[in-house]
Amino acid sequence: MLRAYWRVDDQPELLVAQYKAFSAKMPMMYLILLVNSWALAHTYLDLAPHWLGLYFPAILTVMCVLRLSFWWRGRHVDPTPQVAAHALRRTNFLVAPIALSFSIWSVLLFPYGDAYAQAHVAFYMGITVVCCIFCLMYMRSAALTTAFIVNGIFTVFFLSTHTPVFVAAALNVVLVTIGMLVIVNSHYRDFTGLINAQLKTTQLSNENLQLANVDSLTQIPNRRKFFTQLNDICTRASVRQERFAVAILDLDGFKAVNDLYGHAHGDHLLEVVGQRLLATCREEDLHLARLGGDEFAIIIDRDLSDDALREIGRLVCEKLRQPFRLANATVQIAASVGVATFPDMASDAAALYEHADYALYQGKRERRGAVTLFSEQDKEQIQRKANIEQALRQADFERELSVFFQPIVRLADRTPIAFEALARWQHSSRGVISPVEFIPAAERMGIINQLSVTLLKKALSAAAQWPEEMRLSFNLSANDINTSEGMAEIVRVITQSGFSPARLDLEITETAVLQDLEKTRQMITSLRQLGCGITLDDFGTGYASLSHLHALPLTRIKIDKSFVADIERNAVSHKIVKSLLALTHDMALACVVEGLETEQHLAILSELGALYGQGYLFARPLPQEQVAGWLAQHRELQRQAANG
Repeated sequence: MLRAYWRVDDQPELLVAQYKAFSAKMPMMYLILLVNSWALAHTYLDLAPHWLGLYFPAILTVMCVLRLSFWWRGRHVDPTPQVAAHALRRTNFLVAPIALSFSIWSVLLFPYGDAYAQAHVAFYMGITVVCCIFCLMYMRSAALTTAFIVNGIFTVFFLSTHTPVFVAAALNVVLVTIGMLVIVNSHYRDFTGLINAQLKTTQLSNENLQLANVDSLTQIPNRRKFFTQLNDICTRASVRQERFAVAILDLDGFKAVNDLYGHAHGDHLLEVVGQRLLATCREEDLHLARLGGDEFAIIIDRDLSDDALREIGRLVCEKLRQPFRLANATVQIAASVGVATFPDMASDAAALYEHADYALYQGKRERRGAVTLFSEQDKEQIQRKANIEQALRQADFERELSVFFQPIVRLADRTPIAFEALARWQHSSRGVISPVEFIPAAERMGIINQLSVTLLKKALSAAAQWPEEMRLSFNLSANDINTSEGMAEIVRVITQSGFSPARLDLEITETAVLQDLEKTRQMITSLRQLGCGITLDDFGTGYASLSHLHALPLTRIKIDKSFVADIERNAVSHKIVKSLLALTHDMALACVVEGLETEQHLAILSELGALYGQGYLFARPLPQEQVAGWLAQHRELQRQAANG
């Protein structure tokens, strides 16, 4: 019955806890037992025969030393449940013969002693057993066995002496034994209760940890787990000077599936994607995680060449291009992958993730469905952006910003009807910085409105010197029209400039429109009431639909130059421009075509019905002081052409 108690499948954690608590007390128990036993042996050294007074305790000592050394070695061991069960079963087996051996030895010594020596036997048995029982209390069965054997022999033997002192001692031991057994039983119950409570707490903690680190939808590690692993691997790789990589992948076409079939199908698709990625990342050094939405990540925890990393990314893309069978449909998506390596392309976990993410979105812009590795050029580009942002923080906008003007002409006779204001930045130490770089940087930093206000003041001041029939076209950012403060500042500049709002066209992009369509409509309406014209810039390159055109009080549309660049060779561009021109004609909107650079462009667009255009064919952007001269030269050329 006792052996069955210590089964490995019966609360293995309790077995380990018992072993640890028990092993810490055993060396002390055996040490006390040996000291007390040799003290008794010394008392009887000259009274009892040597076999009983010397050899017998020597044999017991060897046995105790062996057990003491065993428990001494094991006091700091973290055992398996199997090891703990085996040790506890063995102890429970040995406790009876050990208790019997010391008790019988004590009783055998008793007749050889005088009254004092016999009192020592009683003292030895009564006190030593108390110590042993309390040391054994973490294993209740062993404590009970020891108490019943030693105190049973003690009680029966000393009652049989009929000596009043020893009889009283025997009765006292009975009472003490009862009290000790109650304490041992209570302590053992509290001990097991505490261990079980700790186990429940640990189990709950593990469950919470599981919930905190596993994505509930796909059942693969989540964003939190990914960054924990990434930080740990970065720390280790830094110490060992190892190289590894992070790949971030984004699903191409997932939004369309979600919109077409619904979120339930979208969630199911993500589950299947997760399982397919798990099957692809079977190796131990590939750590997969879902970062959120349709974005996943893989930590490639080994030193691979760039070609090998591309091959892993290519394999992932290939697996995800294969059709997915959902409940009511078969869908096909793709994936774009960005990869960055440590430590050559990033010095810490945060930079490594950001660089992999940068590579991903560079790839999505340039070639979807492929693998893009973060490169030295990308690193230089990021550094350049950071430098530009730093320069913007220190810039004197009033002194360093200027406005150039590019004419917008009527194609039929090339007569200029307006000028578009274009921002230029001459930095005090870095020289000329392109608006392609500093405008996005100012938008990221949230200071674009400061630039817009400065540039608009300069543009309005310059345009006030032009002929009254000449219009000004000025670009507004999304921040200018989507914040009340930004729009109020723009309106203030216009009204205080003295320039007629009726001669001003404000250009907005499709991206700005889509941020908050209703708010944009309200802001544009207020600008129209002020008298300004509103142009939708770069039409055809974003996501604006016909419903947006109807919702906004627009006066003009600009067709992006990307459709004009190869219009003479590209049939698709030709059809797009033709359709856009027909659309603006039907909606009674003026239309300006950007990017005219050759006479062939002019001929094709004129044939398609374009009325207004802008591009290098007519003029490059001009500084403010050259506009008047360019207009005079143009009038002279027209006069000469008219005189023939």
